[in-house]
Amino acid sequence: MTQEVVSKIDPVPRRRISGFVLVPLIAFALMVLFGWGLFRGGDDLPSALLDKPVPEFALAPVLRREEGLSTQDLIGHVSLVNVFASWCVPCRAEHPLFMELSATGEVPLYGINYKDPPEQARAWLDELGDPYARIGADIDGRAGIEWGVYGVPETYVITSDGTIAYRHVGPITRAILEETLLPIVRDLKTQAGKEPTP
Repeated sequence: MTQEVVSKIDPVPRRRISGFVLVPLIAFALMVLFGWGLFRGGDDLPSALLDKPVPEFALAPVLRREEGLSTQDLIGHVSLVNVFASWCVPCRAEHPLFMELSATGEVPLYGINYKDPPEQARAWLDELGDPYARIGADIDGRAGIEWGVYGVPETYVITSDGTIAYRHVGPITRAILEETLLPIVRDLKTQAGKEPTP
C-alpha cells in the first residue's frame, strides 16, 4: 500500500510594509524631488508679472544703510533686482558674480533682502561685500508676495519703464549671467536708447 504524503506547506506569506519602513521611504522620495526641483534651474516657473509693471512697494533700508528700495527707484533705467537672504546657501554661491557685475557698472543691481533678521543681513553683507546700489529690507515678506517670489534667490530684469522683462528662479551662474541676463539687459538698453524722449 502506498501512502501519499500530503504536504501542508503554507504558501509564501505576503510581507506587509510597516510604517517604520514606509515613512522613511516617502520622506526620502520627497527630499529627492525637492532637491531635483531646487537645483535643476527654475527659470521656467511661470510668473504672472512678466511684461507687467513692478509691484508698488517701498522698503526701509537694511541695517546701517541710508537708502531703502521702492518702485520709483526702478524706473528710468534698465536694472536687475535680486531677492536674497543671509540664510540662503545658493545666495552665497551667486554673490561673487554680483560683486563682479557691480564692479563693471554695466547695469545697476538692486536687492530685496527677504525675511532676514537685520543684524544677520548686515553681517552677511559685511562679510561677502555689498554689490547693491540700493537694498530694501523685506523683513515680513510682504514685498516678496507682491513680486510673486517662490523662494530665494530670484533675479529679475527690469526695463527702463519699470516693467518686469525676465525672471530667473534659483542661483545665477556665470553661464546664466553671460548667456541670458546680460544679453537681455543689453538688448533692453539698446531699445531704450532708440525710444523717442518726451
